[in-house]
Amino acid sequence: MEQDKEFMRRAIALANGSVTKGGGPFGAVIVKDGEIIAEGSNSVTIQNDPTAHAEVTAIREACRRLGTFHLEGCTIYTSCEPCPMCLGAIYWAGIEQIFYGNTRKDAADIGFADDFIYEELERPLELRRLPIRPMLREEALQSFRHWQEKADKTVY
Repeated sequence: MEQDKEFMRRAIALANGSVTKGGGPFGAVIVKDGEIIAEGSNSVTIQNDPTAHAEVTAIREACRRLGTFHLEGCTIYTSCEPCPMCLGAIYWAGIEQIFYGNTRKDAADIGFADDFIYEELERPLELRRLPIRPMLREEALQSFRHWQEKADKTVY
């Protein structure tokens, strides 16, 4: 438990450092076997990259360092409850546990509101604010068939 607090304190320090550098107030560390293997901080405005959230940058670094796309056995400590994009990335990476500091309500209170995304995901496609329309499904299915037939694919 004390070690968990130290990892969380590191994520919080990264969040503070991010603010100083002109980024958002978010930091994350990924730990495996009691050791930090990657760190990330929010650099959305620094890199002009809307996907450069702390959790995503930490996941990218952890995957690079470990030479894998699957982070089994890893825990992420993040200074704030993950947004939907980051939560999705954490699940896709196979991270096994999440610790967070601030809640998504705390983030909303300072202008970082993610609730609209959660709400959008619950709506039928035709009622979403961002138009989303199917197109050329039969042609698109060709790549899925190709994947299914490929004998040497890496399943993930």
